[in-house]
Amino acid sequence: MNLKKIRLHMISMPLKKPFVTHLQRVESREGIIIEVEDKDGLIGLGEVVAFSTPWYTEETVTTSYHMLKDVLIPLLERHGVNHPTELSELFDSVRRNAMAKASLEMAVWDLYARQQDKPLWDVLGGTREKVLAGAVVGAGATDGMIKQTRDLIEAGYERIKIKISKGADIEVVRTLREEFPHLSLLADANSAYDLGDAGHLKSLDEFCLEMIEQPLGVDDLVEHSILQTKLMTPICLDESIVTPSDMKSAIHLNSCGVVNLKLGRVGGYNSALDIYRLCMENGIRLWCGGMIEFGVSRAHNISLSTLEGFSIPGDISSSSKYWDEDIIDTPIVVENGMVKRFDKPGIGVELNGKRLKEVCTFREEFVL
Repeated sequence: MNLKKIRLHMISMPLKKPFVTHLQRVESREGIIIEVEDKDGLIGLGEVVAFSTPWYTEETVTTSYHMLKDVLIPLLERHGVNHPTELSELFDSVRRNAMAKASLEMAVWDLYARQQDKPLWDVLGGTREKVLAGAVVGAGATDGMIKQTRDLIEAGYERIKIKISKGADIEVVRTLREEFPHLSLLADANSAYDLGDAGHLKSLDEFCLEMIEQPLGVDDLVEHSILQTKLMTPICLDESIVTPSDMKSAIHLNSCGVVNLKLGRVGGYNSALDIYRLCMENGIRLWCGGMIEFGVSRAHNISLSTLEGFSIPGDISSSSKYWDEDIIDTPIVVENGMVKRFDKPGIGVELNGKRLKEVCTFREEFVL
C-alpha cells in the first residue's frame, strides 16, 4: 500500500451537554485522530474511541497512544501490508488493546478505499443508501429524560436508547412508555445488574422494549444465557462481544438475540466483519453502537452500517447532538431517522483543518 507517514492528533472537545451513566459522567471528550498517508499523498483517517478513564473497557486514550507509538506503528513499519485484511495477522502478536488496533486499521481501510477511488461502503459490500439512525438519552431526572426524548423525536430519531441502573429503571421506563407508547425504545444497563435481579428485570417485559443491553457482567456469556430464558425481552450484548470467538460462544450458549457491534470494541473491520457474518448465519440481529465519537469514527460507522444486516437503527446521531462544531468538513446530519451514506472515496469526509488545530492538544508524526 506504499505507506509513508502516520500522524497522531490528540484532541479534546467539550460536549454540549454532559453524558451520564451510572458508571461515569462525561463532560469533555478526548480522543486520537489518526492520519495514514501513502507515497502519493492520499490520506486515510481513523479514530481512537477509548475514553480518558477505563470505565467502559480497560483501554484509555493514554494507553492507546502508548500502544500505537510503541507497538502497533513499529509493527506496521517493520512488516508493511499490501491489503487491510493483513492487519489481523500482523496484530495477532499483541493481546487485546482492541481500540488502539481498530483506530489504525480504520485508517488503513479508509486509505485503501481511497486508493481504489471507491467509497469504503462499496469496498465492504454495503448496499444501503441511507443508514438507520438512533440516539441515546443519558441517565438523569425522569422529566429531563422525557424532554430529551421528545427533542430527539422531533429531530427525526425513531429509536431511542435510555440508560438504566438499579433504582432508576422500572419507573423511568414506565413513564417513558406511557409518554411515548409507540416509540422504539431500548434500555442499556452497562452491567448494572446480576443474575439475582432476574425477577426484577422480568418486570421490564411489560413495556415492549426492543431489547435490554448488557444487563450483566462485562465479560459474561453464561449468565446472560440463563437470564435470556427468563425474559421475553431480547438481550443485546455489547461489552461481552470482543472477538469472533466470543460471538461463537454466545451463539452456542444462546446468550443473546441481538448484538451491538462497535468497531473500536472489537478491534476494527476485520474482526467486525467476522462477527457480522456469524450473526447473519445464525439469525442474530445487529446494530452499530456509538461511543460519543467525533466525526471520523461516525463516518466509519456509517460505512459499516450500509451492510444489509444492520436492520436496527444504530447510535449514529448528528454531529450537532454532541458538538458545537465537529472536526470533519461535512457534518453528519440525521433526517427523518436516516443518515445518507457518503459517496466520495473512502469514508467520504475530510478533516476540518482549522477545527482540528483548535482542539488539538498534542501532535506526533512517524515516518515509515
